[in-house]
Amino acid sequence: MQSDSLVIVPTYNESHNIERVIARLMVLDNKVDVLVIDDGSPDGTADHVRNAIEKYPDRVHLIEREGKLGLGTAYVRGFKFALKRGYTYVCEMDADFSHDPDDVDRLIEEVRSGNADVAVGSRYSNGISIINWPLSRLILSYGANIYARTITGLPIFDTTAGFKCIHRKVLEEISIDRIRSNGYAFQIELHFRAWKAGFRLKEVSIVFREREEGVSKMSKAIVREAIWRVWSLKFSSIFGTL
Repeated sequence: MQSDSLVIVPTYNESHNIERVIARLMVLDNKVDVLVIDDGSPDGTADHVRNAIEKYPDRVHLIEREGKLGLGTAYVRGFKFALKRGYTYVCEMDADFSHDPDDVDRLIEEVRSGNADVAVGSRYSNGISIINWPLSRLILSYGANIYARTITGLPIFDTTAGFKCIHRKVLEEISIDRIRSNGYAFQIELHFRAWKAGFRLKEVSIVFREREEGVSKMSKAIVREAIWRVWSLKFSSIFGTL
């Protein structure tokens, strides 16, 4: 029997992590299914997902894309999969153990209980809860969130959080095909559209840990997109073109 909850995990070169992440998700108190969206990883990530599919048939799914098409388009593809398959609770999560798989239960319960329409796993709602980041990256991330929150008015501290649970009604309402951001700005835009549509965003404090294996996907292009995108969202909201 299909679960009512789906965890979407975008991957690129996560062969060292993905089977372990899936195994952790399979034993949560809240039964979840997993969808991995792999952007043509040359390290064989997709093969490791297929191994997991053999272990957990009907609970693990794989979409393979040709080349690095971006975080935003991966999640939109995953959202469409979730809506088509009838999932009620749709989660976003990284594959590198920076997000603790055990916290998925907490995020789902916030939405299932009716406390939130979008439960955001937040690094900044209870001080700064980040382990093993260099000071330069911490300053960049914290400053970027202050910048985004100031311009957009979003009522959350961690506007760029990529760990969350979303009720399907949010995805049905906000016209996911209109989302244009593709890096970390995707998370800001998703939060902004949900908030402007009248849905409740609630932060759930988590501890974020720097990845254990592999290389960070952060780039200057991602930072530049986030800088201008918040202004685009602000003006689109003002002029009714969001």
